[in-house]
Amino acid sequence: MGNVSSIIFQRLLLGLVTLLIVSIVIFVAVNLLPGDFAELILGQGATPEAVSTIRRDLGLDQPLIVRYMQWLGGIATGDLGTSFAQLNFKTNLGGAGDVGVIDQILPRLSNTMFLALVTAAIAVPLAVTLGVLAALFRNTVFDRVANVATLSSISSPEFFMAYVLILFLAVLNPILPSLSNIFEGMSFTERLEKSMLPALTLTLVVTAHMMRMTRAAIINLLASPYIEMARLKGMSPMRVIVKHALPNALAPIINVIALNLAYLVTGVVVVEVVFVYPGIGQLFVDSVKIRDIPVVQACCLIFAAAYILLNLTADILSILSNPRLRHPK
Repeated sequence: MGNVSSIIFQRLLLGLVTLLIVSIVIFVAVNLLPGDFAELILGQGATPEAVSTIRRDLGLDQPLIVRYMQWLGGIATGDLGTSFAQLNFKTNLGGAGDVGVIDQILPRLSNTMFLALVTAAIAVPLAVTLGVLAALFRNTVFDRVANVATLSSISSPEFFMAYVLILFLAVLNPILPSLSNIFEGMSFTERLEKSMLPALTLTLVVTAHMMRMTRAAIINLLASPYIEMARLKGMSPMRVIVKHALPNALAPIINVIALNLAYLVTGVVVVEVVFVYPGIGQLFVDSVKIRDIPVVQACCLIFAAAYILLNLTADILSILSNPRLRHPK
């Protein structure tokens, strides 16, 4: 147990160091974006004096290292800053009319997490089931059809899959709404109905990866001696796969599931834009358009933190499920 705790602590420490490095990259990259918020808000009539005044009020005239340390210090205390787009310029900056980045992001992040959970609830059981069946009936018509379908899904960009689903499920057959008008106070049933079409789009994208990895991991184990022994005992092929092969194939399956769940949080930008889904991806795109630097930085940091956290979770679960990974030799 002590060895496992030490490994988990090392992984968490490595995750924090990785997140710190990523935060530096995010801050530098966002501040190198072309365009200036001060010039954008003042419009064509902007004068150098007015632009300079707004940049000074926003702290954009300070050195990059100073602004980064202030941003990092705010993150440590749970303060992601104030949205430039929501600043109350009619009064003093930082006044009562200003909106904090955290207040702007939390509702959008909640919507994105809801969409990711709905997608995961559909995609994970479906992918594992299809992977098991494809391994059980490998080289049959079912296996070939499943491989062609998954390869087609992987090869198609998300926006193309989204428009195909809109065409068939919202236009030709009006079963689901084409726009995801999510708002506070909606019932769970209404929210689920509005989120179903983007969830199905993401399901088609992530199921393919998980299904193919499940199939490959199980087939790789079917030639093992203990699998041959189970077959010689007269066990049914399904029982051999579910009881003996699947538990030993959990490590790679957990890894690919975690990577795809990370994609559901970080890769939803295109899908949210297509369906006008009010999630963090849509907020990120809108903030980039108006050069709202604090919101863009916060969105990127959340994406990075989610990706790192899910990768660490996959790593830890793989270690717990496979004792051989706990020893260097």
